[in-house]
Amino acid sequence: MISCFFLLVVFSVSVSPGHGGCSEVDSMTEAVAGDGFLLGCISCKRREEVSAWCTVDWHFKPQGGEEFRQIFHYDHPSADVLHAHFSDRLTWRGTQSTDIQVGAIYIHNVTFNDTGTYRCTFHRTLELEPPQYVMVEKEVELTVVSEPNRELTAVISEIMMYVLIVLLQLWLIVVLVYCYKKISTEHEAREARRALKAQNELLESKDNCDGVQLE
Repeated sequence: MISCFFLLVVFSVSVSPGHGGCSEVDSMTEAVAGDGFLLGCISCKRREEVSAWCTVDWHFKPQGGEEFRQIFHYDHPSADVLHAHFSDRLTWRGTQSTDIQVGAIYIHNVTFNDTGTYRCTFHRTLELEPPQYVMVEKEVELTVVSEPNRELTAVISEIMMYVLIVLLQLWLIVVLVYCYKKISTEHEAREARRALKAQNELLESKDNCDGVQLE
C-alpha cells in the first residue's frame, strides 16, 4: 500500500497545471537509507485563469541544526543544486513550465544525514495589472530509517485486500455451482421433453397402424 501511495503522489506531480487537476497532496515523511525519495511540495494556483511566472527554492535544516541553508533553486528551465551535501543527488520532478504548481524534487541515494526539515518556497508572480506577488512556504519533516516501517493502516489494508480476494473467489465458486446446476436442470428438462415427444410419436404411430385394414 505504501508503494501505491507513492505512485499516487507521483501521479499528482505529473498533473498538468491549468486543467483543474491540481491537488495539494502532503509529502511522505519517511525515507529509506540507500533508496531514492520524492520530496513533495504542491501549491495550487488560486486563480487558474491568470497566467503566472514562478520560481521554487528548497532549504534544508539538518536534525539538531539551528538554521536553514538553501540547497536547490528552480527557474524554468534551469535547475541548480546549491549545496555540496546534495551535489548530483537532487533532480527536479515538478512542473516543467514557468507557471509552477508542483515543486517536487527527488533525492537520490538517501543518507542518514538527510534527516531534518525541508522548506519549499514558491515565489509566484501573477500577470495582472499591476502584477501581484505571492509567496507560499511549506515544510516537510523527513526521517531516514534503515528499513521501511509498516504502518498499522497499511497492514490492515493488506489484510482486507486478501480477505476481499478470498471472498471474490468464494463468490466465483458459488456462481459456477449455480450456473452448473442451472445448465444441468435445463439439460434434464430438455431430455425429458425429447423423451415425451418420442413417446407421443410412438403412440401416434401405433394408432395409425391399428387403423390400417388388411384386405
